[in-house]
Amino acid sequence: MTERKPLGVSFESWIDRQIREATERGEFDDLPGAGKPIPGQGKPYDEMWWIKQKMRAENLSFPLPGTLALRKEAEEARAEALGARTEAEARRIVEEMNDKIRDSYRTPLSGPPVVQPLIDVDEIAAEWRALHPAAGRKPASQKDPKSPKDPKDLENPEQPKRPKRSFLRWFGRR
Repeated sequence: MTERKPLGVSFESWIDRQIREATERGEFDDLPGAGKPIPGQGKPYDEMWWIKQKMRAENLSFPLPGTLALRKEAEEARAEALGARTEAEARRIVEEMNDKIRDSYRTPLSGPPVVQPLIDVDEIAAEWRALHPAAGRKPASQKDPKSPKDPKDLENPEQPKRPKRSFLRWFGRR
């Protein structure tokens, strides 16, 4: 490919001839990615494509602002709690995350103003029991947690209890 274009030959025919000769010699055989679709084909152009590709190759992620990182961590803790071995472990994971969320209420975090609500431990425990029915069986000597403890509950058992509402509802989610 170091040879110069001869005079009187158009660039197009000269390049076409070089490609044809290289193909005949087999120089385009066994190229990496042969037979695979072109990555990113059909997607809109992104100026930062090479940075994203490098970060994917090195298994890195963009640093999130504090409030969004806390929200992502809360989602991961919820998933981890649902996959825990025991209900006690699931409750411990959720309580640790709730402690981090409470700390975020006391100290301002960087990023957009997002209020992360506390994770309901009892709700996660109920979901965990639903996902792990064999582990949720209790001996007959233990008390049923759904049995009413308050005399008011005995009077009207059909009326569902209202969930506790947080003071954060005044701030509203946006």
